[in-house]
Amino acid sequence: MKLFRTVMFFSLLASAAFAREESVLARVTSYWAGEGSTFASTGRRLRAGHCAVDPKRIPYGSKVVFPDRACTAVDTGPAVISRKAARLCGRTASQLKAIVVDRFFETKREAMAWTNAHPHFMTLQIVRPGSHSEPPEL
Repeated sequence: MKLFRTVMFFSLLASAAFAREESVLARVTSYWAGEGSTFASTGRRLRAGHCAVDPKRIPYGSKVVFPDRACTAVDTGPAVISRKAARLCGRTASQLKAIVVDRFFETKREAMAWTNAHPHFMTLQIVRPGSHSEPPEL
């Protein structure tokens, strides 16, 4: 019985260590290089595959899995933290409470094309840094 309890205790600890993945409802917006600085608030040079998040909700370095690609959280901004886009266009209670993720694109044309082809709100998979489950490359 003692061995059983020990095994169960360690399995619970292991499952907590690997449980660094979650799904969240997000209002997804986009921005591009011509809109401002080409450097993120973390000091990294922005490139396709980066996104802005509220670091209190999604830590920097996390992978944010979109339907077509996984992006790395490296930037933030006041509109992302205040969730302005979700509060302005959300229609349901869950949309009004949604987080905002701002996806970076190299050009305005790419940003507008992606934004027009995808819904404003979507469920995103968040894989936190240090997680053993890496998102698939799409």
